[in-house]
Amino acid sequence: MDIAEIRKLIRLVQQSDVTEIEVTEGESTVRISRQGMVAAAVAAPQAVAAAPLATAATAAPAPAAIAEEPSEDEEHVVKSPMVGTFYAASSPDDDPFVSEGSIVKKGDVLCIVEAMKLMNEIEAEYDGVVKKVLAKNAQPLEYGQPIFVITPA
Repeated sequence: MDIAEIRKLIRLVQQSDVTEIEVTEGESTVRISRQGMVAAAVAAPQAVAAAPLATAATAAPAPAAIAEEPSEDEEHVVKSPMVGTFYAASSPDDDPFVSEGSIVKKGDVLCIVEAMKLMNEIEAEYDGVVKKVLAKNAQPLEYGQPIFVITPA
């Protein structure tokens, strides 16, 4: 599959309600996934075979995607965006970034998730109050595992 075909697939995902598409041609696979408003393409490093381009069926958004815009009275659950290790502070001697009852603003650092020796700061996506901290320091996290419960301000 050449780059022009991949760009066409990215545009298809951007212009539709599809959040993810995977196309296989021979032993080559391209998976395009959209999170928020950004689309990303990942190509497998295998040889490309000359096969016709697969088409994607448009699917309705998942109920979980619809529920991502709750009313202000509902609680928001911050989930781990990757597999890694949860750290509540930037070093063992520092105070945690947040604790239960902390008031956070959009963009405030909530924690660090270490993945493959990279420290990834997880930021608040909205203003609110931390109701619960669901992970313990140095605890391994799975993708999508709940870390915090935040009540919107």
